[in-house]
Amino acid sequence: MTSAHWRLAALLALWVQVASLFGMAAYGLWRGHFSVDGWFTGIEAFLGGLVLAWWTVLLGRLTEGRAVPPTDGTLVSLRFAFPWLTSLRLMLWSLTLLGVLAGLAPEANTVALTALFTIWLAAILASNAVYGTLTRLAPNPADLTGRRRLAEWLNVAAALSLGMTVFNLVPIAGFSTAPTLTDQLVYGLGGGLDVLATLLALAAVQAAPGAKG
Repeated sequence: MTSAHWRLAALLALWVQVASLFGMAAYGLWRGHFSVDGWFTGIEAFLGGLVLAWWTVLLGRLTEGRAVPPTDGTLVSLRFAFPWLTSLRLMLWSLTLLGVLAGLAPEANTVALTALFTIWLAAILASNAVYGTLTRLAPNPADLTGRRRLAEWLNVAAALSLGMTVFNLVPIAGFSTAPTLTDQLVYGLGGGLDVLATLLALAAVQAAPGAKG
């Protein structure tokens, strides 16, 4: 496949993922009956969709070799929003961990919980690195070191996303309840799409041309 084909495939998958995140935001609110947990889930998914939309626009320009001015609205929006998304995700991770440490899941397998919280935290940090690396690379798409770093983080993020998808579909006894069929479809397809879109973005970055003069 040519660089143009990889770029098109990546952008299509990413925009479908953006739409799916907005759908998951609505689903999270509905499934949680608009409870506090439901609102947290919905807000996290909605903000994730916004950040991914801006990230996708910038990736489209990067993979065409187009430099983005530092004052560009999309770049400024992404730089402002992604730290808030990361902070929200870290807060949810911390609150869940505190609940476990306080004894809210005494019968859960310790090894499984350790794996979950380790992969979850790593996925949050990898996503943050993916967002931040692109914001630094967008003004200078010819930066080969920056491209290589972005590709490395995308590769890591894809693997961690796969791990999180497994945890969302396979409950930990004593900690999470068995997902319904609808949950399996929503979160399974969402997770699979995340992995696919991330891998296609990786391929598009690796195949992208240099900066246009």
